[in-house]
Amino acid sequence: MENQVAKKESSVFKVEYMANNEQVKLTPQTVRQTLVRGEGKITDQEVMMFITLCKYQHLNPFLNEAYIIKFGTQPAQLITSKEAFMKRAESNPQYDGIKAGIIVLRKDEIVYSNGAFKLKDDDLVGAWAEVYRKDRKEPHRVEISVDEFNKSQSTWKTMPATMIRKTAMVNALREAFPEALGGLYTEDDRNPNETSAKDVTPQVNMANNLLKNAIQEPKKEVEVEQIKYDPRDEETGDVDIFKEAMEREQAEKEVLENANNTVESR
Repeated sequence: MENQVAKKESSVFKVEYMANNEQVKLTPQTVRQTLVRGEGKITDQEVMMFITLCKYQHLNPFLNEAYIIKFGTQPAQLITSKEAFMKRAESNPQYDGIKAGIIVLRKDEIVYSNGAFKLKDDDLVGAWAEVYRKDRKEPHRVEISVDEFNKSQSTWKTMPATMIRKTAMVNALREAFPEALGGLYTEDDRNPNETSAKDVTPQVNMANNLLKNAIQEPKKEVEVEQIKYDPRDEETGDVDIFKEAMEREQAEKEVLENANNTVESR
């Protein structure tokens, strides 16, 4: 049964695009089977968001340029590799190099060093990076702290200097080339839009309960409309999963307007 469902899913929706002069083909089945890390089960919306990200950012997930991390019921993280950042920057004609290093506390003195080398007695406190553009007089420089980005995972414990330096490089590249890297994040890069499941769930449940009480028949119509799309039209397929949310939002707005009219009439 699962094979039949996967086969039907693959035949209904498929995205093809070019990335680094190579053709990439993505289906929901491929994403779920090969591009997800962690034990969590990703939702249809998360699959669609990942495919859309790869398509419009021209990322090749089969070269490890992008992948999904999902643990339990927490929201999935759409991850871009550091190598993808470097490729994107180096392909820009204005790119003119990068320098990066770590920041250590050495005998009560802050020291900025190149690379990721530190002495045994050095206290690692952060990292810095500078990205140079041919059309700018000054480099884009960032300085970040270990406390802000350290996730206390295995790699951070064994190679903290390398990890914090890499994170500084990614942040500097994003600031230097926002048009190409503005919406991309690595696994070790803290996404400001990332929210934990415990923060989101109460809001989602409250909204769903309000809409469930306010909307009865329209909800059934929305569920029918959600699956009515032409599988031959890939662009339509991209937006179908958002159709229900849009119609629910419109219905909620109408409910609020009716409530306001009732209050004004009194």
